[in-house]
Amino acid sequence: MKKIDKIAFIYLKDRKILSTLSKGKDTYYIPGGKREGTEKDEETLIRECKEELTIDIKKDTIKYYGTFEAQAHGKSEGIVVKMTCYMAEFDGEIEADSEIKEIRWLDYSNLDIISPVDKLIFRDLYEKNLII
Repeated sequence: MKKIDKIAFIYLKDRKILSTLSKGKDTYYIPGGKREGTEKDEETLIRECKEELTIDIKKDTIKYYGTFEAQAHGKSEGIVVKMTCYMAEFDGEIEADSEIKEIRWLDYSNLDIISPVDKLIFRDLYEKNLII
């Protein structure tokens, strides 16, 4: 089994979660991405949030949320994505940048437009009454 190692930024507002649609994609994802080289989780989170959302994560506020695994969307059977999720405070205004086409605030009713691993995260947030 092949595992895709990704880091994700969980940001909630008004009991909805920030999600992104990448250019050329048809599915929304929680912001984040794959680590480069020997990056630590925090380094990947900070870099990806800057690249995708133009924000500066405050390193000393980063808090682990959870790790989730599911079949990778659009990949061959048996390719799994492992999503390690963090919450954090940041400086700046959230804006779509680089490969991001659209930013949207989603809730539990949007399961039909998100990836399998995001469904697990949304379910967890919903069960903890953090999203509607």
